[in-house]
Amino acid sequence: MAARRKKKKEQGCPPGPPKWIVQFADLMSLLLVFFILLLSMSTLDAKKVSEAIGSLSLAMSVLEGGTMTEVSPERIQQATPIEPQVETAEIVNRVTVTISEFNEIIRRQGGEETIQVQEAIDGFMIQLPAGLLFRPGSAELYSGDSRLFLRRIAMMVDTMPADLELVVRGHTDSAELPPGSAFRDNWSLSTARSVSVVQELVGGGVDPKRVSAAGHAEHRPIATNDTEQGRARNRRVEIHFMGQDAASEERTPSTILDVPAQ
Repeated sequence: MAARRKKKKEQGCPPGPPKWIVQFADLMSLLLVFFILLLSMSTLDAKKVSEAIGSLSLAMSVLEGGTMTEVSPERIQQATPIEPQVETAEIVNRVTVTISEFNEIIRRQGGEETIQVQEAIDGFMIQLPAGLLFRPGSAELYSGDSRLFLRRIAMMVDTMPADLELVVRGHTDSAELPPGSAFRDNWSLSTARSVSVVQELVGGGVDPKRVSAAGHAEHRPIATNDTEQGRARNRRVEIHFMGQDAASEERTPSTILDVPAQ
């Protein structure tokens, strides 16, 4: 009789852990992975913010703290050198990193227009939408962010090779100026805007001998003037970085006297 009771008791308590402990362990593992992912993402964001603060602090001395921005392999891949020289590639990389940081600031403020850097045969070019610099029909810089960007570029120019010159070109769309405008036509407006950018660069330390200004009105469009988006693209200011030989040839147009004798 005692043997039967012992057997029934043993059958009522099966060996091993209870079934709920397995599900509990799975739940804890999933929660641990979830919090690890949250921690990793927050660490990456903090690093980006720290880099941006450090870069601004180093370049403009307007903020304290932060870490100095480094050119990561990913950013180097995004900035394709325009020439095989290491020095030129490093210049383009530094400019590209600066543009990326300011574009991020523009996006956070809800802006859609962004600054671009493009390669050219004789150097490279920074393209700034006019909406980031000027109010409609005006040639006066109004944005503090755009002034900081131009001052940052001016500081970089001081570290560039001495034979590198800057040509600033202003462009407009084909729309007529509103009545009462301070400018006679788009030629005057585009030229005045390029001069304003030149003055800001010179105020940031660029040698006036290395920089020149030009206005092209609406005669060099990069998009159609039939849509608002196309007109917005055509309203722009370009900063061309080129060697002295290319810049001198651009300022001195060819004439019939330049044709070699047969």
